[in-house]
Amino acid sequence: MTLKIRIVDGGAPYEQVRAQISEQARSGALPVGYRLPTVRGLAEQLGLAANTVAKAYRALETDGVIETRGRNGTFVAAAGSAAEREAATAAGAYAERARRLGLSEAQALYAARDALRAAYAE
Repeated sequence: MTLKIRIVDGGAPYEQVRAQISEQARSGALPVGYRLPTVRGLAEQLGLAANTVAKAYRALETDGVIETRGRNGTFVAAAGSAAEREAATAAGAYAERARRLGLSEAQALYAARDALRAAYAE
């Protein structure tokens, strides 16, 4: 994730953070399930006050762009219906599990396609 804050000519810093994260999430540069830095961590990276980043995160959460999962962190949320969001969450969990198991991307895709064919063949 790359953010550039322009204090002189770019508008309110929290709005710049909000707009840039929102755009990157919508364009796919930040994929669904991407874990965002902590408020403090991002504030330090950008040289901003923690309250500024917290305000941007709250606005993004209100917009449905990100979701906070308590102590687990803040993640890019799935766009669309609740079913699509749940499917994206499940897919993210599967991808993480497959990676931890040492599967290549091709092996993980093959397993997912095989499972989908079986599920939809009913």
